[in-house]
Amino acid sequence: MPDASTTTNSDLATPELMKAISAAFNSRDVDRIVSFFTDDATFWLARGPEPVGRTLAGKEAIRKALADRFKVIPDMRWDHKEYIFAGNRAVSVWTVKGKGATGEDLNYEGCDIYTFRGGKICAKNTFWKIVEHKDRL
Repeated sequence: MPDASTTTNSDLATPELMKAISAAFNSRDVDRIVSFFTDDATFWLARGPEPVGRTLAGKEAIRKALADRFKVIPDMRWDHKEYIFAGNRAVSVWTVKGKGATGEDLNYEGCDIYTFRGGKICAKNTFWKIVEHKDRL
């Protein structure tokens, strides 16, 4: 993964690129979404069996996971609130909504931390708030 000292202009995160990525995710068109990822990209999901959630390594693993997700949450939508830029990295702050096949209502606030290489996503790390209806810290 490139660091700030090796960032080139083609690695820079831009408002136009982030808006295009956001539009692709909201289209739920898996081919359109994965076109923004490098072949060797890593995507860490917010939920999963690992301390980092769930690691998806490579474009094909990302494609399969997104296709599976949109089958069970066909109306999933992200309302982007803010983008923050730092060289070849960007943060997207959003609220995600949708209804799962099990009836679960999604309404979470979260963010994604992106790293870019050559104008494409080489790393995406997702974080979101856990909504619980318990009196617990």
